[in-house]
Amino acid sequence: MRRINGTALIVAALVATVGALAFPVWSYADRSGTGQANLNASTVATQWGPLSATDRDFLIRVRLAGLWELPAGQQAVERAPSQAIRDCGDHLVVGHTDLDERARDVAAKLGVELPNQPNEQQQGWLRELSAAQGQEYERKFANLLRNAHGKVFALVAQVRHTTRNTLIRQLATDANQTVLDHITMLEATGFVDFDALANEAAGTATASPTGPVPPDGNPPAAPAPAAPAGDQSFTSRPSTQPGAPTAINTNRPEPGSERTTPMDMSTHQPQDGR
Repeated sequence: MRRINGTALIVAALVATVGALAFPVWSYADRSGTGQANLNASTVATQWGPLSATDRDFLIRVRLAGLWELPAGQQAVERAPSQAIRDCGDHLVVGHTDLDERARDVAAKLGVELPNQPNEQQQGWLRELSAAQGQEYERKFANLLRNAHGKVFALVAQVRHTTRNTLIRQLATDANQTVLDHITMLEATGFVDFDALANEAAGTATASPTGPVPPDGNPPAAPAPAAPAGDQSFTSRPSTQPGAPTAINTNRPEPGSERTTPMDMSTHQPQDGR
């Protein structure tokens, strides 16, 4: 009896321990404050698909970008001493005029209120540019705008990857083309401080770096080319030749043209069944 009672106590203790360990696992998923709960709580239904807080934040950031980058570009066209900076300014004005119109069209359809002036930090950047002259102006212009575009580029990628709203997805595609075009133009000026960009990013990183081991100075063996097998024919072509500057095609349909099909909210599928 003592042996049986001892065994029963051990079994009971093990069951209780396992239960105590398992409880937080299954209960945590149902607690408010989790990522899934926050997503659900902040998302509203629209005819174009669910609209999340991240989607709405993206819309506002696109609008804010245009509110300061467009006047910055116009200023560069008027007063920059070099043609490269004036060309950047031209791309900023044209790109953000177009993108702002698209953002306002999407915001009106989705019922999202947009700001009408740059935020305090952006106003500070405009004041910095207005106070600078000559090559100092060009360096500030290239680096302030390259840094801002690089940060919003990450948000564009996140939204394009995760949004369930077709209007937001298309706007993210448009923004990706515009932002990449502006980054390319800014880097072509020769004024961008890539060391400063890398060091700033490293200062905010929390994860340990990963990747292949650093090179030891000896050239590695040349890898085999990635090429299709067989004798199929293909119709698409690379956008640029290797080593050539990236050419960004920013031609898009007119803002407001219906490039997406409203969603059936019961299935999240296009209503025409495609």
